[in-house]
Amino acid sequence: MRLIVTRPEREAQRWVLDLSAQGLPAVALPLIEVGPVDDTADLARAWQHLDDYVAVMFVSGNAVDYFFRSKPALAPVFIAHSAIKIRAWATGPGTTRALLRQGVAPERLDAPPVDAGQFDSEALWQVVGPQVQPGDRVLIVRGGDSLGSAGATARTDQGSGRDWFASQVRQAGGRAEFVMAYQRGVPELGSQARALALRAAADGSVWLFSSTEAVANLSACLPGQSWAGARAVATHPRIAAAAQQAGFGIVQESRPTLPELIACIKQVQLSAA
Repeated sequence: MRLIVTRPEREAQRWVLDLSAQGLPAVALPLIEVGPVDDTADLARAWQHLDDYVAVMFVSGNAVDYFFRSKPALAPVFIAHSAIKIRAWATGPGTTRALLRQGVAPERLDAPPVDAGQFDSEALWQVVGPQVQPGDRVLIVRGGDSLGSAGATARTDQGSGRDWFASQVRQAGGRAEFVMAYQRGVPELGSQARALALRAAADGSVWLFSSTEAVANLSACLPGQSWAGARAVATHPRIAAAAQQAGFGIVQESRPTLPELIACIKQVQLSAA
């Protein structure tokens, strides 16, 4: 039984190492290509006016990394002794880790608790909603679809979540603004990756999906392929629904933590036995 990790390249490699360390054979098959935006003017303006915001909400670890990559040398920062009191909001553990790597002080950071039922915009709002007062400005750092992406027909779980979050900010009397820090696209599957995907459609492999966009990109890369004999683990109900709609024969949901993913993978194995 092999695990197919579909996250973007860098994240996929980390998950492969973590799963392999637990004795689970895993291989990376990135189904989302991530890169910098073509025009960084909006990012530069966001940094210049960072102290106008009460908080910056990051939709993913990639949003964190690409936002901080664009940071000017003298820009305000999210550190404990800074006069700038802006907070950093993370949707889950991966985003939190990315913020800590960038030097964000833990006391400036808000995220769903580790025992939250889900790690998403809805769970984050339960934590930070009371902080938003009328007139407050909140910056939402997101990704965008590059040319060739399947995103127009496959709105991502992050996309719907960030829009919902912005709506909650507005309902609380605040003002939500967006800045695009990175671009997503459909990867070019080489011959080896394509052969791996075709084998994994029917050989008992378990696909790990953490984005509806990865599901859509897989369908775009292999149009007409049947997934009726394939198995998947999805880290959110919206992602599970996308996998089911794509035709995956067995789909299970799991929180995106290593112990729970492993337990879910074992359930998938039993259900297919």
